[in-house]
Amino acid sequence: MTGVTGAGAWPGTDPLEAATTVVGDLADAPSEVDGLPFAPLLPARGPWGDRTGAAVALLEDLPAELGPHGWKLAGRPGGDLARARSLAREDLDALAVAAHGYEGPLVLPVLGPHSLAAEVWLAHGDRVVSDPGALRDVLASLAAGVAERVGDVRRVVPGAAVRVLVHEPLLAAVLAGAVPTFSGRDRLRRVPGQVAAEGLSALADAVRGAGAEAVVVHGGTAWSALATVRASSADGAALAVAGLGERGWEEVALLVEDGRAFWPEPPPAATSQCAGPDVLAQADAVTRPWRTVGLPVAGLRDVVLVAALPDAATPDDARGALAGLVRAAGAVAERAEA
Repeated sequence: MTGVTGAGAWPGTDPLEAATTVVGDLADAPSEVDGLPFAPLLPARGPWGDRTGAAVALLEDLPAELGPHGWKLAGRPGGDLARARSLAREDLDALAVAAHGYEGPLVLPVLGPHSLAAEVWLAHGDRVVSDPGALRDVLASLAAGVAERVGDVRRVVPGAAVRVLVHEPLLAAVLAGAVPTFSGRDRLRRVPGQVAAEGLSALADAVRGAGAEAVVVHGGTAWSALATVRASSADGAALAVAGLGERGWEEVALLVEDGRAFWPEPPPAATSQCAGPDVLAQADAVTRPWRTVGLPVAGLRDVVLVAALPDAATPDDARGALAGLVRAAGAVAERAEA
């Protein structure tokens, strides 16, 4: 059954309101659509509550603090880390209330280790990804922290079948050696694909060991990350499909033919004053290239559409976009039966 979930970010600053809306709306999706509620992140709360801050809060035995350029590793825990962890506890408490009695799939979005290492700085030096030893430490620390978070989610929502959505928007840049140095005049050394695949495998294996049912890696907009995802033990990949092109869809076909899940992120729906959001165009963005590369139409039953909601949107805007994507998923499900 075609599914719908969210990338994680949700506008506003009230974790209970966000979790209640997301769980309620997706749990009540029409029967032909599989709604997958997700644990929302609230970047409007500042760097302690955005995707990077939430990942830093999960790191085990690896303290970090905010510096002039963002998060950096630190010698000991401080106030910034305490605040990020406090927001993470608030999010978990809100999810426990919003999903009380819920049984079904629940998506836990987290920032992936390579993108985190490309964003966080060493205590004295460049980005973490520039240091192979520090990168290994972040990989191990985040894998342990996400595994613990999976255990926490399963404890507060006992009926949840947890699936982890690992966001790696910078994975392609890390693989290509395109991450800029501190000065911006040069690029950091690339991370070999096999090393990156082993890092993703370590995270996937750890969280499945903690009870997660599946791990899906979101490569952002870059199809070049899909080969590394296929080389890992991840259960599937997600990707923004706007402008993906024939070569990118051929990589998607290789992924699907390898038995992995595909979670496409359609472009936002264009809206007209008369007709409202064009949800059929969102469905077309997935189904037309799917057919063009020769994938079986019946396989569309297994895709999960991912809603990427603009950070500047209001909660009402986000809710409307999510509802529109549910309708688009209904159109995809109908075409899967054609």
